[in-house]
Amino acid sequence: MPKLKTKSGVKKRFKITANGKVKHGVVGKRHRLMSHNAKYIRTNRGTKVLAKCDTAAIKKWAPYGL
Repeated sequence: MPKLKTKSGVKKRFKITANGKVKHGVVGKRHRLMSHNAKYIRTNRGTKVLAKCDTAAIKKWAPYGL
């Protein structure tokens, strides 16, 4: 049986933790930050864990892990 390909966008945007959860960078932090208040910028610093309902789709696009 042939090997499955990993989606290139998933390789760049997500990481799988040791417990099997999916980490992702927070959206809305690249440009136009003057329209966001300081609390929004502060709380969206770093990375977040993806919701459980979306994790299954990401793992399907990365069949052998990341």
